[in-house]
Amino acid sequence: MTNGKRMAPVAPHKTFRALNEAVTTQLDPLGVLVPLVHAQLAWAAHPQELAEAMSELSSRVLALQWHSWLRMLGLPSEDVEKPHPDDTRFADPVWTESATWDIAKEWYLLTTHHIQDMLYETPGLSSRDRRRAAFWWRKWLNAIAPTNFLLTNPVAMRKAVETHGESLLRGWRNFIDDALAGNIRMTRPDDFKVGVNLATTPGKVVMRNRLVELIHYQPTAPQTYRTPILIITPWINKFYVLDLTPKKSMVKFLLDQGFDVYITSWKNPDASMAEVGFEDYLTEGIGACVAAVREISQAEKIHTAGYCIGGAALAIYLAWANRRFAPDAVPIESATFFTTLVDYHKPGDIEVFLDEGSFRYLSQHMAQKGYLDGKEMAAAFRLLRSNSLIWHYVVHGYLYGETPPPFDVLYWNMDTTRMPAKMHTWYLRNLYLDNKLIKKDALVLAGEPIDLARIVQPIYAVAAADDHIAPWRQTFRINNFVAGPKRFVLTSSGHILGIINPIVHPPKREYWVGEAERHDSSEEWQERAEHHAGSWWEDWLSWLKPRSGPLGAPPAIDSATYPALVDAPGTYVLEP
Repeated sequence: MTNGKRMAPVAPHKTFRALNEAVTTQLDPLGVLVPLVHAQLAWAAHPQELAEAMSELSSRVLALQWHSWLRMLGLPSEDVEKPHPDDTRFADPVWTESATWDIAKEWYLLTTHHIQDMLYETPGLSSRDRRRAAFWWRKWLNAIAPTNFLLTNPVAMRKAVETHGESLLRGWRNFIDDALAGNIRMTRPDDFKVGVNLATTPGKVVMRNRLVELIHYQPTAPQTYRTPILIITPWINKFYVLDLTPKKSMVKFLLDQGFDVYITSWKNPDASMAEVGFEDYLTEGIGACVAAVREISQAEKIHTAGYCIGGAALAIYLAWANRRFAPDAVPIESATFFTTLVDYHKPGDIEVFLDEGSFRYLSQHMAQKGYLDGKEMAAAFRLLRSNSLIWHYVVHGYLYGETPPPFDVLYWNMDTTRMPAKMHTWYLRNLYLDNKLIKKDALVLAGEPIDLARIVQPIYAVAAADDHIAPWRQTFRINNFVAGPKRFVLTSSGHILGIINPIVHPPKREYWVGEAERHDSSEEWQERAEHHAGSWWEDWLSWLKPRSGPLGAPPAIDSATYPALVDAPGTYVLEP
């Protein structure tokens, strides 16, 4: 009783849910332990399935024990547990030729494989929780691999003996350097400098506001196509991944093919930009750049291309513009999407980091600082591939004493950016968690409800077969929502190298391409797609050129309204 009134009873399940959320937020905000506990409880609640799994484990243990005895006696025996095809940790012959190290390797692999198999097969647990539990167990199992420690890594000990300890001394120096840098470095920062040996394509910054610099590149062909192309880069990273070195530069490739090229270089935000939202990126970013490109080029319509989150923003802008303007006044001729998600139902491995608990934690963390630090985001992405992006560099740098070779893509990957708190909170909530972009009019930005079905411009979408950030079958879903003609390309490699795919001879990569219909599934498209060796850049050219108008004299680099400010690559990209 309170003030003579009876208080309404609280349902027990609501009390438990509130308690669970409170404990999770305080003790396990990123959801590391809870999925593991759920998996243990699920197995305990299914004794028959647990007995079957233990029986299978017993069979594998007996087989490995017999193999171990044979190897110890010097007798030949086929390996019982083999590394997965992409696991290179045990590639050195000593892990097979030496009985001692072969046995150690196989017992580790048996433990790892069995735990992972059990977690993926956990009865009574959702597929999402299975993946999360398996992910976090895999991180711990990767961390305790025998290759990661000096006394259980025969290659490291051999190098130490051969170099009379010099490899260990170099490794200690590498460790100290990384500790001072606050990062496990994948390449030496002194090997590259933006504007000197990266991002060297000539051009001018022709527009700058608080969010973005617009770079207009100097044409390299004697004649250029009438319709320019604006590339909208992701603000999660710096723009020059598309202009690394002359041989790898997509920008230079387009210029040499006669295109008039513009690109966005986003401001690296700090706490003063905490209240900058996604809508600002839409209007002051993409909208302002589209207006500048049209004014400088004197073109009524322009080509656009968006990469990753830049592609998601481009899709939103297209839906917005098709509602805001009359059909013949929409300023976009076509849109190309590089590894772009619009349907976030299955967003790939990044899903393990995102749920309501982690969202609350990140939101509070960003609200306190005003931004999300790029190093934190980069660490999360590296954790997705911890063996190749973390432990490989620990082993080779600290145990072998090796200096990482120069690698422009890895340098770019380490050159991180920050995210404004308001923008990133909106992005995580509305796209990743609530998946509102595919829901008609569920989002309202800059005064217009967003409906992807209003996009009638020709679409060219590129996905990467090994992409763990934007899985290709999920990126294919863009074809199910937009109304215009669609061409879809699946290229080999991953999120970065699938896009940075210059034409070389002999060809290093391959791709599959074909027209897509709105009702298609990825499997249906894949059955009729054409296979080609080489770079999808060639197919993109064949698609772009007929839509680009006539060739003519190259346009001016700037205009009275948008005068040249500084040379490319500009100033925003150099901000730490």
